[in-house]
Amino acid sequence: MLYELFAMAFKTVVGKPMRTLLTMLGVIIGVGSVVTLVSIGNGTTAQIEAQYDSLGTNLLVVNLMGSGRATQLDYDELMELEGLPEIGRLAPTINKSGATVKYDRTSETATVIGTNDRYLDVMKAEIDKGRFLAPADNEFRNPVAVLGSEIAKTYFGTLDPVGESIRIDGVVYEVIGVLKPKGSNIAGSSVDQAIIAPLESVRRVFKLGNIRTTYIEAETKEAIPVAEETIKQYLTYKFKSSNGFQVMNQEELIESRTAAVHSLTRQLISVAAISLVVGGIGIMNIMLVTVTERTKEIGLRKSIGAKRRHILAQFLIESSVLSGLGGVVGLLVGIAASLLWPVINPNQPTELSLQVGLYALAFSVLVGIVFGLYPANKASRLKPIDALRFD
Repeated sequence: MLYELFAMAFKTVVGKPMRTLLTMLGVIIGVGSVVTLVSIGNGTTAQIEAQYDSLGTNLLVVNLMGSGRATQLDYDELMELEGLPEIGRLAPTINKSGATVKYDRTSETATVIGTNDRYLDVMKAEIDKGRFLAPADNEFRNPVAVLGSEIAKTYFGTLDPVGESIRIDGVVYEVIGVLKPKGSNIAGSSVDQAIIAPLESVRRVFKLGNIRTTYIEAETKEAIPVAEETIKQYLTYKFKSSNGFQVMNQEELIESRTAAVHSLTRQLISVAAISLVVGGIGIMNIMLVTVTERTKEIGLRKSIGAKRRHILAQFLIESSVLSGLGGVVGLLVGIAASLLWPVINPNQPTELSLQVGLYALAFSVLVGIVFGLYPANKASRLKPIDALRFD
């Protein structure tokens, strides 16, 4: 009996392909969107974890948030931390966003990171060509720059940029080195698309204010809690207050970024779920039309012995088949979109989740059952004599 009902439902659905496709459209979009968005969210989480691994496990980030002298430290005061127990190298940084960088006829905007010679080791970056910043570059505010791999490619292609001069907001900087591809740093910005120059040179040339962010390497992973506490005590002593600064270790940063990604993904999935509900409403409307079109058929079936439950099951199975087929097509669309997305946007990886795909598929069938209840119930309540007289 159940097999016959499914066969009848498939025959009805396949018999009107265009109407079936339009009816399933909302479900297809909903399931496809959910699968794609979860894949992007999973890919982003995996990318963050990969960044964590590439930076080692003993990095601390200190953010100074105050604006007055009482809650700020200059470069030399920050470097005093390097002499404290459990603390290794320090790389204070200051950023100039949206700087206009020119070379020959190429002019683009880029971020300039002002820092010191420790930055390369602290951020686990590597030199590809030339050299990195030296202590003397910062001390004498030399106008020298190290290019991220993408920046170097943009301006020089396959040529060696070492020894060439570029203009950053009209100021001439000599290129002394190029970094190997690194990807985004722990703050989420890409070092590959940045230019690194001596901190004091950047601050003076671009008239930037105080140092906001300092990357600190603890001696070992096990030393992180002690190093974190030492830094807090030092800053509290300097500021005469425990306010105005924030010290975060890598795990906290990863958790913070991952939580933000998951929150955004959940919100987008909620929006995609609305498509499933809209699809369910579409299925209900079409099923109501189907009940009207097949009223005489219902009357005939009832007159030869079909029970109310048989008619109810027939239309519920039909609506479930409609939404289930829509779910399968949506799942295939989501898988295809997840595989194509990294090709279109190489910086955005994806990671498919079989579990989420099955959940989305099951939810699409549930939508068909829920929104098919009203038409099926209406059909099952028809009296045979009234149904046969229906015109």
